[in-house]
Amino acid sequence: MKKRRYSVILGNLGNTCDRFCSQYKNNPPALEMLQAAAEIPHVSGIELVGTWDIRPDNAAEMKRMLSDLGLACVSIIPDLFSKPEFAKGAYSNPDGKSRQLAIDETRRMCDIALDLGCEMLNLWPGQDGYDYLLSTDYEKERELACQAIAELATAYPTLRFALEYKPKEPRTHCYLARMADTILMAQETACSNVGVTMDVGHSFVAGENPAEAVVLARRAGNRLFHMHFNDNYRSWDDDMIVGSVHTTVYLELLYWLDRCGYDGWISMDQYPYREDAVGAIGESIEWLVKFDAILEANRETFDELLALGNPVETSRALRGML
Repeated sequence: MKKRRYSVILGNLGNTCDRFCSQYKNNPPALEMLQAAAEIPHVSGIELVGTWDIRPDNAAEMKRMLSDLGLACVSIIPDLFSKPEFAKGAYSNPDGKSRQLAIDETRRMCDIALDLGCEMLNLWPGQDGYDYLLSTDYEKERELACQAIAELATAYPTLRFALEYKPKEPRTHCYLARMADTILMAQETACSNVGVTMDVGHSFVAGENPAEAVVLARRAGNRLFHMHFNDNYRSWDDDMIVGSVHTTVYLELLYWLDRCGYDGWISMDQYPYREDAVGAIGESIEWLVKFDAILEANRETFDELLALGNPVETSRALRGML
């Protein structure tokens, strides 16, 4: 097994608000959050959100801080979700001005990524979707989104564009809702540098088995570019500590990530509203390290259990491992 590379979305270490409370915590300066991330065991990478964390006016300073702390910029996430201009969509917005704003914002982040030596844009177009029936031209808006993504991927062939899917929130229905939807969009762009980000929590909410979804991406031509890890109860994107709800799911997921040859980053995407952020994110990583240790000690057993196909024997073996 290749050594895992762990990273953190920088904003998870700051103030994490929701629609009921706008400030559970104070939001520290970027340097303090970066220093906190660097102190979390196993962390060597950072994801930055465009405008929130990284902008043209602070890119040089951010580059210096990352270098000083020995942290790689894993991906940049353009802000396609918090601006009122994108209320009716970013890449799929029927209004050409709003759609161009989304493309221009992504281009700015692409230029910064190249300067930082960052190889990936993580695209979460959370506002691209719909809320009400018989109010949306699904075909037209999907085509607009596809054209925008293809334009960006063609303009920046050395960058990888990872489409992050989520079935709902902020829209009641998001166009990139499941692994299969997102693979289809990636293939329709006809760009080999367009793939998928799987957020495990989003996969739960979508009703998927994350391990099976990994296999789909592998069979579609190694389209799994990036991973976000967290946990939830499957009804909402709770962004909880890994392992706080699920156990066997993560063991199977890590097994299939290895078997499918995934060598990308394992990034923590959590919203520790009330918990100590460093502690909560650190716990997620330690759980994954623990799951990996179980997997490494029992890899042949996992192979044998799949070949055997006996759920009772699988249960017995897992109980012994735990």
